Amino acid sequence: MEPDLFTAAAEARQEKDPAASPLAVRMRPRTLDEVVGQQHLLKPGSPLRRLVGEGSGEGRVGPAGPSSVILWGPPGTGKTTLAYVVSKATDKRFVELSAITAGVKEVRAVIDGARRATGGFGRETVLFLDEIHRFSKAQQDSLLPAVENRWVTLIAATTENPYFSVISPLLSRSLLLTLEPLTDDDLRGLLRRAVGDERGLKGAVALPEETEEHLLRIAGGDARRALTALEAAAGAALDKSETEIGLRTLEETVDRAAVKYDRDGDQHYDVASALIKSIRGSDVDAALHYLARMIEAGEDPRFIARRLMISASEDIGLADPNALPIAVAAAQAVAMIGFPEAALTLSHATIALALAPKSNSATTAIGAALGDVRKGLAGPVPRHLRDGHYKGAAELGHAKGYVYPHDVPEGIAQQQYAPDALKDREYYTPTRHGAEARYADAVEWTRRHLGRKRP
Repeated sequence: MEPDLFTAAAEARQEKDPAASPLAVRMRPRTLDEVVGQQHLLKPGSPLRRLVGEGSGEGRVGPAGPSSVILWGPPGTGKTTLAYVVSKATDKRFVELSAITAGVKEVRAVIDGARRATGGFGRETVLFLDEIHRFSKAQQDSLLPAVENRWVTLIAATTENPYFSVISPLLSRSLLLTLEPLTDDDLRGLLRRAVGDERGLKGAVALPEETEEHLLRIAGGDARRALTALEAAAGAALDKSETEIGLRTLEETVDRAAVKYDRDGDQHYDVASALIKSIRGSDVDAALHYLARMIEAGEDPRFIARRLMISASEDIGLADPNALPIAVAAAQAVAMIGFPEAALTLSHATIALALAPKSNSATTAIGAALGDVRKGLAGPVPRHLRDGHYKGAAELGHAKGYVYPHDVPEGIAQQQYAPDALKDREYYTPTRHGAEARYADAVEWTRRHLGRKRP
């Protein structure tokens, strides 16, 4: 790593007084064997093992040299930790950049330095780029020559889906390694190590089982969050001269669990998808859970309301004709009142939609009709249905023979409405769910009186 004067001073201070650093920093693994979780990425011969020079041909370059990697996973799963371990375990030149503060100028400076180090000293460079999804396309493009020519070995970290946030040429030149959320057992081991380790709390306080379980719930698979909460609760306990971290102390210290949801990233779409699928599946409790996650994450209430309006037609339709008016009314109310009160309106609509009878007949009907049109099944409008109001229409035979339905006893005239190529097509297939049962009866009656037969 090539720290500047301030970074070097900070590291020197940490070595002199480790307690000055946050617990999450002090407990960072020093080797890959100390890493918690992610064992699927740490097998012998894995790209990460090869980056630190493990295995045969240590530090080997050329066609079998270690590849650049993109680490994708939720916050707190170890992306920065893995890069840190690589920086400590390898004799390669290690440079760290954050896409939040760096730009093309800084990237080019690193690449130029890497080429000089390789050419002058035969020393490889590892570039760790955190938050790569914050780089624009042009900024990511600037990395391509260096990665392709292996002037640097790139370790890029992102919390967002790389298929959306990383340009394809860079993805194709790197190995994508997916980090999984840490399990409760992973975090339990980490917490217990942090309580007793010399780098951690040194056994100053005990961690009872019920407090540990609550810490695991708060963490939600995030190691950094778990250690931060542990450190805060331990500090509070020591201030009160307590020998263990009580559950009440933890609850007082950590008011609420941070919501694991990035409204600007791919989880925005994942949680929205889960909300709609829970409504479709009539699981009102799951639907309310995902709604709560979206609200707590600061999601735009208008976005939620739009999804509910779509769901009302896509998944409920005529099984409950009131579903769409409820969703539309909710959208209008949300636009007028905003949060926090809009949460009540969104809850109202979500519950109504989740518990409504379901029918996707409107969705399948228009899908089938669009499919025929796109295949070219259209044909001319029957002459008796064409506009006959303009001058000359009568000479063309337009509107001739048209029967006005209100003039016949039952209000349905037996005449052809669809083009010839589609006269026997049936797109709408109603269910017998909820209120749609009466539409099922109505469509059978009308088709029979129109003189149409099922194909």
